[in-house]
Amino acid sequence: MIEVPLTWQLAKLGLSIGMVLGLGAVAVRASPRMAGLLAGYPLGTALALFFIGLELSPEFATQSAVHTLAGFTASMALGAGYLVMGRPPGLKGILSGVAGGLIAWFAVSSVLAQFSFTRVSGTLVTLAAIAIFSWLFRKVPDVKSPASRAFSWPALATRAGLATVIIFIITRLAHWLPPEWAGTLAAFPVTMLPFLLILHLNNGHAPVATVIKHYPMGLGSLLSYTLCVSYTYSTMGLFWGTLAGFATATLWLLGWMQLTAWFKRRAT
Repeated sequence: MIEVPLTWQLAKLGLSIGMVLGLGAVAVRASPRMAGLLAGYPLGTALALFFIGLELSPEFATQSAVHTLAGFTASMALGAGYLVMGRPPGLKGILSGVAGGLIAWFAVSSVLAQFSFTRVSGTLVTLAAIAIFSWLFRKVPDVKSPASRAFSWPALATRAGLATVIIFIITRLAHWLPPEWAGTLAAFPVTMLPFLLILHLNNGHAPVATVIKHYPMGLGSLLSYTLCVSYTYSTMGLFWGTLAGFATATLWLLGWMQLTAWFKRRAT
């Protein structure tokens, strides 16, 4: 196994915590719908792919990114599993939701890992899944809840800690796994799952269901990011390729928000 320098590990720790806290501070005033869209912003995936490229090679990260494109389907399956199994009240609902989500994620990931995806086929699989899950979630009611407790500093610190642990697990497992599984792991909802746990603990299942409902449409920024870095890692390098990916994801998210606002104005 490749020995990872301590400075890289510390950088991974600092970036993981800092990015989750930073986005959490932005989302503190967001509605559950907006939180669902922001949950699709490429934080965990960006960190996972970047450090996979740094610790293994940009070529391995590029191959993994191609499979990450299809791997987002498993992330939506995790949300569906949590939505269905997390209905019991209290801690039982949280535990059963996590169990249901992880089982659904692993089942779908195991199927995806059997295929050799291209950029086109991986993107098409996830686009089809976005349409399917959005249709399945269409009747989930939009429930507003106070964001202050879910985005308090102790809650954000807990979320950042959980996300950091998941990032370290993903990047460590990538040393033993082929690109198919490494890419699928990079699509794991690193920042969304801890957010769901905290929101569920503080506000119950209903606002969690609202976030999950809007999560598929928020995946457009993740798809944009991953598709971009699958090209730019090999042409621009890890650092500039990552910046190009974030620029692409941000433009997509801003464009989507403007488009949905326009449709909403027309409907009123």
